[in-house]
Amino acid sequence: MSALLDSLSATFHGDAARRAALDEALRDGLPGPRTEAWKYTSLRQLERRSFAAVDALPSLDPMLLADIPAPRAVFVNGRYSVALSLTTDLPDGVSLQLLSEALAEGGDAARFLQRRFERTDEVFARLNAALATEGLLLRAEADVRSEQPLHLVFIGTEDGADRAWHLRNLIELRAGASLTVVEHHFAATPHAHFINALSHVHLAKGATLSHARVQAEGERATSLLRTDAVLAREADYRRVDLELGSTLSRHELNVRLEGDNARVTANGVLLAGGRRHVDTRLGIDHIGRDTTCELTWRGLGAGRGRAVFHGGILIREGADGTDAALSNKNLLLSDNAEIDTQPVLEIHADEVKAAHGATVGQLDANALFYLRSRGLTQAEARQLLTIAFCREPLGVVAHAGVREALLARVDAALVALEAP
Repeated sequence: MSALLDSLSATFHGDAARRAALDEALRDGLPGPRTEAWKYTSLRQLERRSFAAVDALPSLDPMLLADIPAPRAVFVNGRYSVALSLTTDLPDGVSLQLLSEALAEGGDAARFLQRRFERTDEVFARLNAALATEGLLLRAEADVRSEQPLHLVFIGTEDGADRAWHLRNLIELRAGASLTVVEHHFAATPHAHFINALSHVHLAKGATLSHARVQAEGERATSLLRTDAVLAREADYRRVDLELGSTLSRHELNVRLEGDNARVTANGVLLAGGRRHVDTRLGIDHIGRDTTCELTWRGLGAGRGRAVFHGGILIREGADGTDAALSNKNLLLSDNAEIDTQPVLEIHADEVKAAHGATVGQLDANALFYLRSRGLTQAEARQLLTIAFCREPLGVVAHAGVREALLARVDAALVALEAP
């Protein structure tokens, strides 16, 4: 068994069901290069590392959160911080509960933890099922409609050892509800921690969720995140993902469009600079009739960075009227960067409209020449073109304040991407 699995299993404290999930993960081990879902992402360096459990809540300067308004829920190294959170101004009908509180209460509040993960390549989901004891349950009652963004903040910081934590979250909107949620994942100080988080999104009939996630962890961190969403009839899920940090990051987004007329718009930006490895895997499952997915992704590789993108769309038998579109465009900004993209479209229904495409190229020499002729330096011209290239996916964000904040984050990350 690897040092990684040895160290993580040593932190186990749970019941028989959780023990079974851990045993399955230990039995199958980490996926290797012959595992299709991990073909382009090597875990050889990670499997040799050991991590300790978080044993205390580190203290942080509240000024680190000065630009993240209330309401907000803040976790530091996987522990909930009452001092940094501001949750007194939640809209009526919206509730937040810690997973640890739900587990202590018993009952059905944490029933989503009972989900089993059958595939051998889902080792980190199995580890999460076995080891997660904290997280956040966000619920909106029927017909609650709020335009005020709710911020979920996850901060990593150095505290004397390389730590590992496992978070399990739930976002549940009942019929007709509408919310905007912004996830922030970032480092307060440089660290080399291991983050394993799994989030469930459940949208009932006619619910609308606008969901933005910014992953800007420290350059030595390992961030393995997964989101599983289920949409009922006429539900609308709009999200944007920004992958801006971590030495190794992977995000899996799985969306089941179970109800008729359900819709998902999932866009994102992947920035792989330095020696960063960025892996994104989409799995959109069309089950109901007249469902829609629109996926617009942009990737950039610089330095010795590597970006991996898998865009999978499955249209099941009976999912007539489906309208599915995937666009993944990528730019290589250096000779040593690498981008691997794999659009996959599988259709088992009639009367559908589906299209997917992927490109990998370099900045247009004519556009660079034109901008240089107008007085811009080479660096300024490259930055202007890359910023314009990455802005399109953010158009899905309806809230003006959130959109401007995300654009500023992307612009700053792009300036730093090619900084000497």
